[in-house]
Amino acid sequence: MAKNNLLTEELNYIGGSKTPTHLHLCTYGPAGAENHDGDTIEDILPYFKAGSMHWIQIHGLKDTEEIQKVCRHFGIGFLTEQDILNSLHLTKIEAHEDYNVVILKLLSATGEDEYLPQQLCLVQGEDYLLTFTENDTDFFDEIYTAIENDVLKIRTRSSDFLLSVILNSVMTSFMSIISDMEDKLEDLEERLLTPGVMDPTIGDLHVFRRNYRLIKKCIFPLKEQIAKLLHPEDTRLLHKASRPFFNDVNDHLQFVLQTLEGCRDLLGALVDMILSSNDRHMNNIMRQLTVVSTIFIPLTFLAGIWGMNFRVMPELDWKYGYLYAWGLMLLIAIGVCVYFKRKKWY
Repeated sequence: MAKNNLLTEELNYIGGSKTPTHLHLCTYGPAGAENHDGDTIEDILPYFKAGSMHWIQIHGLKDTEEIQKVCRHFGIGFLTEQDILNSLHLTKIEAHEDYNVVILKLLSATGEDEYLPQQLCLVQGEDYLLTFTENDTDFFDEIYTAIENDVLKIRTRSSDFLLSVILNSVMTSFMSIISDMEDKLEDLEERLLTPGVMDPTIGDLHVFRRNYRLIKKCIFPLKEQIAKLLHPEDTRLLHKASRPFFNDVNDHLQFVLQTLEGCRDLLGALVDMILSSNDRHMNNIMRQLTVVSTIFIPLTFLAGIWGMNFRVMPELDWKYGYLYAWGLMLLIAIGVCVYFKRKKWY
């Protein structure tokens, strides 16, 4: 039975990651950027600099005491700590007095068309940004490079700009996944419409239907939540100058949502087309069997007549009776085939 999280002060990690908890600090300002690693918050605190931005990555959530130390150092509330440690938490955006919280999912490729969701929790403060991930990831490497090269003067901007950059990277990742999914579905559609090519089956669509549900579960809640980032005046930590960057995040989100809906419609259409193709194939088989059966019905009738044990059957004593029987049956069979051919029934 699930416990009421308001009736306990104990923190528990809800997830399956075995990655040891460790921290990475990126301190940057107009003069440059520095990177430092540590196992605890105490290891990296000496490298904090007044007037600089501090981006702390926390990898691995199994050490709940260390997670709590980090959160307490930055004044993060207990309920937010519980949300950070719950890898099953739904996507959400929350604005607090001294920090903003964004919880969403990253999809990591584990094979062709196979993805594993990983929770990403962002806590943005005045001069810091915390990112909590369950495992080590190279997802942020491009952002590190941008900071080192001071792309778009990122080192002179506030923490909300870094938040928008990370959110944009997340949306870009989903855009890449959903665009690839759409292209493959269109290829399947082309196979269905191309004669002489082996048709896809319902089994071929199973992986796309699973990925559709996974992406929808990860991204759909942001449709309502993203509005909290589009009104910087609602919180002092989101500046008006950063509004265009969050609008860009929203544009990418809308693209993902629209493409996702297009994939849903295409999946439904492909299922209908495959079922219709299977029905047509089965109808062709039944039609062929019906034609064969129809040809042999009159022949069976004649064989049944001549197989009866009556004493007086003139055909039995006729010299050409056997040839006559064969000729008649062949004539009937050919006549039925010609009739079906003219009717275009096969």
